[in-house]
Amino acid sequence: MDRLFANGTVNALELGPGSSQAPALFLFHSLLSDRASFDAIAPRLARSHHVVVPELPGFGRSKAVGGGLAAVADRMAEAVKDAAAGRETIVLGNGYGGFVALQMAIRHPAIADKLVLADCGAAFSQSGREAFSNMAAAAKAKGLSAITDVAMRRLFAPEFQAAHPELMRDRREAFLNTDTKVLQDACAALAELDLRAELWRVKVPVLVLVGEHDEATPPTMSVELAQMLPDARLEIISGCAHVPQLQAPDVFLDAIGEFLAVGQSVP
Repeated sequence: MDRLFANGTVNALELGPGSSQAPALFLFHSLLSDRASFDAIAPRLARSHHVVVPELPGFGRSKAVGGGLAAVADRMAEAVKDAAAGRETIVLGNGYGGFVALQMAIRHPAIADKLVLADCGAAFSQSGREAFSNMAAAAKAKGLSAITDVAMRRLFAPEFQAAHPELMRDRREAFLNTDTKVLQDACAALAELDLRAELWRVKVPVLVLVGEHDEATPPTMSVELAQMLPDARLEIISGCAHVPQLQAPDVFLDAIGEFLAVGQSVP
């Protein structure tokens, strides 16, 4: 069931037990995808968690917000507090959703009890920054159709695309439905992002995951992130790229299962 949170500005799907004893698990989607990227895992996670899958600001029925990544993080903090309703709270972010979750945890230290940061980091290399700047410029000049192939390549390896044509058609359609201005603003924010000096503020346990073939946010970014966070563990998911929960849902669930268990922390 979809509900609106944060004064009606964030639309989210809720799944799972309604009991206040079930931990709230938020799933933040990537920039080049949408919340459907969690469809393969959300129902299974909902067996033990109150799962909330929001559309990030500017996506779907969630209202856009100006002010860069910090403003997006503040809006999502409001939504998380609203939807969690006092439950133990875990936030899992993939790609752009991971950057939002990390910024949110820095700005609102008490917002979550645990974080799972999949395929993100604290800062991009120069080449990574240039890639986002180029994507934003191309989208502005020629529209999203001009960068769809690039976007899909950043999400999935060519072999995976060839083996899953129906899924790729769905993912391309979802990407083309993205608001171009929202994409441009997010690309600009990521091109300037550097959260390394603030990582010490994140005191909660963090599981850092990354697909070994991720080209959008290479494993080196996750390695650096895990090393700089006060309480973090790194796991590299073999055979996967930027959206492992969609590419290999069983493997992804195995990777996060122990960490999500109630009362569990980083070993």
